Amino acid sequence: MEKINQFLSVPLIRLVDIVITGTQILEVLALAVIGFAVVVWIARFLRNRMEKRAANPDLIQMVSRAWLILGLVVLGFLVLEKLQVPLAAFAFVSGAVAIGVGFGAQNIINNFISGWILMWERPIKIGDFLELGEVRGTVEAINTRSTRIRRVDGVHLLIPNSNLLENTVTNWTLQDDLVRTAVVVGVAYGSDVTLVRELLERAADEHPDVLKEPQRFVLFDDFGDSSLVFEVNLWARAKGERGLRAIRSDLRFRIDALFREHGVTIAFPQRDVHLDGEVRVVSAGSPPTVTG
Repeated sequence: MEKINQFLSVPLIRLVDIVITGTQILEVLALAVIGFAVVVWIARFLRNRMEKRAANPDLIQMVSRAWLILGLVVLGFLVLEKLQVPLAAFAFVSGAVAIGVGFGAQNIINNFISGWILMWERPIKIGDFLELGEVRGTVEAINTRSTRIRRVDGVHLLIPNSNLLENTVTNWTLQDDLVRTAVVVGVAYGSDVTLVRELLERAADEHPDVLKEPQRFVLFDDFGDSSLVFEVNLWARAKGERGLRAIRSDLRFRIDALFREHGVTIAFPQRDVHLDGEVRVVSAGSPPTVTG
C-alpha cells in the first residue's frame, strides 16, 4: 500500500510551477467522469420534464443544450482548479489556441453561432416546412452545427445552419399552416359555365381542410385550344407540400364525380381537320384521291 501511495505521489507532469501527481490525475479523471454523467443526467431530466408538460420543442432543445454547455464549462473550471492551474495562464493559452483554431475552423464556428441564432430568434422552428433551393421538407431537429430536414420523399438532409441564415428560405409555416393553392380544370366547349362554377364551389366547400374564410373563388380563366379553362382558388390548412397535394387530389376526385353526375365533360386535347375539295375512294388497297 505504501508503494502505491509513493508511486501516486511521484510528480508525473511538470509545467513551469505546476506539478501534477498520479493522485491528482486519478482524482481529475474521477471528477470528470462523475461530473459529465451528472451534467448529462440533469439535461435528460430537464428534457423529460418539459416534454411531459408539452413544452415547445424548440424551447426544450435550447434549454437542454444551454445546460449542457454551462455544465461542461463549470466542470472544466473545476478540473483546472483541481490541477491547480492558474486561470490567468489558462486564459492566455486558451486564447492563443482559439486564435489558431479559429482560422482553421471558421465554417464550424460560423455554423455553431448560426445554430444559436436560429434557436434564439426562431425564424425556423421544429415542425416547419421549408423550401431552400430545390430542397423541400420538414424540420426535425435544429442542432448547434446543422439542421436536420426530412424531405417530402422521406430522405433526411443535414443542412449547415449558416446556409439557412445566408440564403433565401421559404418557410411555409412561419406564422401558421395556412396555404393558398389552386386546382385547374378544363371542360368541353358547349358546357354550362354557370353549372361548372357551382360544382367547383361545391367541391371546395365540402372539403374539411378548405377554409371558409378567406372564401374560395372560381375564375373562368381562358378559352383554351380544346377546353374552357376554370381555376378554383382556395385557402387550406396543410402541413407542408404533401398535405397540400393530398387536398388537391381529393378535390380532383370530387370534381370528377360531380361532373359525371351532372353530365359535364372534362375536355381532352383534340384537333379538327378540314379538307378542301372532294375525297373519292377508288378501291380497297388504293389510296384515296382528292379532287378540287
